[in-house]
Amino acid sequence: MGKIVIEEMEFYAFHGHYQEEQIVGNRFLVDLVLETDLSAPAQSDQLEDAVNYQKAYKLIKHEMRITKSNLLENIAKRILDALFREMKGIEKATIKIRKMHPPMGGPIQSVGVVMSRQHG
Repeated sequence: MGKIVIEEMEFYAFHGHYQEEQIVGNRFLVDLVLETDLSAPAQSDQLEDAVNYQKAYKLIKHEMRITKSNLLENIAKRILDALFREMKGIEKATIKIRKMHPPMGGPIQSVGVVMSRQHG
């Protein structure tokens, strides 16, 4: 067992509770950890034996850019749904989504959620 880690994928998207956020948009950072069996690709050195993290990135990019969500929790759920629906070989996935400089009435670097799901 091992982990594939993709850190700080950056997206500009239009998610948020407030109407202004859904019009103006905001910067989001997304981290993903995929737990999978790495023994076959480690031995074969062939992409078809691996969990393709480029496909994972494309799925995340698609989910970040489509439907506007009010909550980060909803985005995280949609991404996990897509990963487990479209990809094979994932035993566990953990997603972290951060909204940068959220409109909260003061200087805040980010606010985020972390959500995990296991296969099965």
